[in-house]
Amino acid sequence: MTARTGQQYLDGLRDERQVWLGNENISDVTKHPVLSGSAKGMAGYFDWQHRFADDCLVPDAVSGKPMNASLIVPRNAHDLDLRQKAFERFSRYSCGMLGRTPDYVNVTLAGFVGRSDVFTTGKGAHHDRLTAFYREVVEGDLSMTHTIIQPAIDKSIPELAGLNGDLAARVVKRTETGVVVRGAKILATLGPFADELFVYPASPLAPGSAPEYALMFSIPIATKGVIQVCRDHYGTARSVEDHPFSSRFDEQDTYVIFDDVEIPYERLFIDCDLEAYNGLRAAGWAANVFQQTSTRAAVKLEFAYDLCSRMAKITNTEKRPDVAMRLGELWCYAQMTRGANQAGRAGARDWGAGAFFCDDKPLRALRGLMPTWMARMVELVKSLGGHNLLATPSLSAFESDVMKPLLEKYMPAANGKDAEDRARIFRMAWDFVGSALGGRVDLYEHFYLAAQPTNFQREHMQTLAEGGFGVLDEYLRENM
Repeated sequence: MTARTGQQYLDGLRDERQVWLGNENISDVTKHPVLSGSAKGMAGYFDWQHRFADDCLVPDAVSGKPMNASLIVPRNAHDLDLRQKAFERFSRYSCGMLGRTPDYVNVTLAGFVGRSDVFTTGKGAHHDRLTAFYREVVEGDLSMTHTIIQPAIDKSIPELAGLNGDLAARVVKRTETGVVVRGAKILATLGPFADELFVYPASPLAPGSAPEYALMFSIPIATKGVIQVCRDHYGTARSVEDHPFSSRFDEQDTYVIFDDVEIPYERLFIDCDLEAYNGLRAAGWAANVFQQTSTRAAVKLEFAYDLCSRMAKITNTEKRPDVAMRLGELWCYAQMTRGANQAGRAGARDWGAGAFFCDDKPLRALRGLMPTWMARMVELVKSLGGHNLLATPSLSAFESDVMKPLLEKYMPAANGKDAEDRARIFRMAWDFVGSALGGRVDLYEHFYLAAQPTNFQREHMQTLAEGGFGVLDEYLRENM
């Protein structure tokens, strides 16, 4: 098939998946009154790749048919440039509000495929199976989600100790055709709207961990025994004009239960192999996938800057010093994000087995800082919008012969913009940061690539192991 349309994507979601929202098992997420708007929003992503095919699609090296450019296994700088065009275009579909569009897990899979050498370290790692699955994803243009975090119900003990270990997904049985997995994983963002559930290492398991937790596999969402438990849905069935994000872009987040799920051996890529499991993420995962995440972040910050500038223009405050200062702050965050992305690509190199990934250092630094920047962005949008975010009529009010002249008279915008334009911009800003979906995305950005304190700690410990920057020792040698 390759490069599906939105309708083909929706058709693929109609199966026997178990998606629970409250007390309801939703048999068809494409038609359910609560979830259908998000399903259609993700379908728009697949149509988007055809609308902007020059940016989003490249020829598949095997079939010659168009495939999503995020599935390129990067071997050189040109490949990174092709991916960059696609990441840029895909991010603009939702202005960065969708954090788990298919290109995110696509690029993760492609990066793992590129590091074939990692799968030769142990006895339970199977690169041939992973490559065969990669071909399935390419040829079917499958939408993948991942679920990779241990439940960690009791955070006073290690993640696989006691109750935590009892609840974490693990092998409990072997059959002639596969392994049986029981337990849970979090968090499957996009879970109800994906074709495949991809499980891979989130972080190394502690020394001495039981090998039955060291798993990497992918299975169809509708596999028997896979149960997804949804949070409240923050999408709305109201119009795109009034709710440009909430009406389409709640990608959902689910808690995934593996109720004795059989994983066929051909879909089992790491089979209870601690060495391969613990080595995979260190083999360039961040250097590979952060090209996509930094692009999404940059587009989102640029959108926030444009949106806030428009609000300032509507209220005729864009040149007021305090407003200009806040707009300049937003601009700085966007430019620094772009700079980290460009620095990563400029320092790209062969990480092993011919896999050509970005320099991870500037992108890892961005990962640590991004939660602070995104939280500050939300604060700036709210402070610049002020009461206007709450005193804005529905756009449907302008369809009323009674209300339209009143709104045009009493709720106009400065600088020659009309009342309807003013309402549209301030409603968009509220949906961006203040709605139920806006609140979910704000929290999501805090933990999008792990918690900020965890990331700061990781970067220090890794740099400590590498010997630091060396500037102090050089100075001491030269001057002391």
